[in-house]
Amino acid sequence: MPLALLALAIGAFGIGTTEFVIMGLLPEVAADYGVTIPTAGFLVTGYALGVVLGAPLMTVLGTRVPRKRMLMLLMGLFIAGNVLSALAPAFGVMLAGRVVASLAHGAFFGIGSVVAAGLVAPEKKAGAIAMMFTGLTVANVVGVPLGTLVGQTAGWRLTFLVVAALGVLGLLGIAKLVPELPRPEGVRIRHELAAFRNVQVLLAMAMTVLGFGGVFAAITYITPMMTNVAGFADTSVTWLLVLFGLGMVAGNLIGGRFADRALMPMLYVSLGALAVVLAVFTLTAHTKAGAAVTVVLIGALGFATVPPLQKRVLDQAAGAPTLASAVNIGAFNLGNALAAWLGGLVIAAGFGWTAPNWVGAALAASALVLALVSGALERRTAGTHPAGVGGSDGSGGPAVAAPAAAAVPAHH
Repeated sequence: MPLALLALAIGAFGIGTTEFVIMGLLPEVAADYGVTIPTAGFLVTGYALGVVLGAPLMTVLGTRVPRKRMLMLLMGLFIAGNVLSALAPAFGVMLAGRVVASLAHGAFFGIGSVVAAGLVAPEKKAGAIAMMFTGLTVANVVGVPLGTLVGQTAGWRLTFLVVAALGVLGLLGIAKLVPELPRPEGVRIRHELAAFRNVQVLLAMAMTVLGFGGVFAAITYITPMMTNVAGFADTSVTWLLVLFGLGMVAGNLIGGRFADRALMPMLYVSLGALAVVLAVFTLTAHTKAGAAVTVVLIGALGFATVPPLQKRVLDQAAGAPTLASAVNIGAFNLGNALAAWLGGLVIAAGFGWTAPNWVGAALAASALVLALVSGALERRTAGTHPAGVGGSDGSGGPAVAAPAAAAVPAHH
């Protein structure tokens, strides 16, 4: 794997840390600004919505900018947002800083996925995407616990300054290690938007929303579930989240490895197993050992879907993949927000702390159904257009040829 992937992974580590570390620092931030915890929660919601909106916006703005330069500009935006958050004199300014940082999130992973896939041989693309996303998963194992510890002992503002420093490191790494990549010629906004007419692209994005949403239906409410049902002490939740993060790292790498060999079967297995494990979590949540093992499995199976889903979008939007890739990152965050809302509804309705697990199982099962539909459509299309006799864009129409210069030169 090229060293350039390390620079992308460092950027992903910083982004993953800033996204999730706020959850452990909400009491400190709320106390500092004199607001309630639910009000401070807007720092989480605002970030997620910023990712959903920023992914297409920043990608469209960067259509005419070379990809390496755009990645550097996005890291600059990320650094500025975190510095603003760290120095914010009022809660509103802090919220603005979070939104500024979030605008870089979707486009960085979207463009980064295209760049990562272009740096390696075709049969290693999902593995390269997984390598970049390893930064995001490792952030949950190392960055978030350490950032929370720093924030609780030395002040939450220092945490965001450290995250900004990580952004500087990622920026320098991209400048030094990522090769100069020509701006794809002949690709305009209308080319990028054309990908959304492909039913396979839309199915992949819906799988992303539902499949990853299944994970966050359970994990959003992990603290009350583990303390009130499993009987863990409050201080143990951090270690449970580390276990979840370790599962994410393993699942991400396994998903990348097997997606390069058999992408759709990998999705069938991971989504099916995720639905089963989430349903079983309603039972295992009642014992400490069972809960700990299940949390690892949810992290592993949830993130095993990320490289294949991202590669699926890249493959199906091959002519102009950048916008579709970035929007799919927004779809992960949309799934997080949707699942957290649904999980909260069932708890508020009095179904108990483990009820979000049933919501998650239903979401993952729905994603599996869509994956089976997608696979069936693909097989039918392949039968309609045999190899060498025309092609298809996955929606039953003729394939749109990719502009010759749109591909990123491979470095083996």
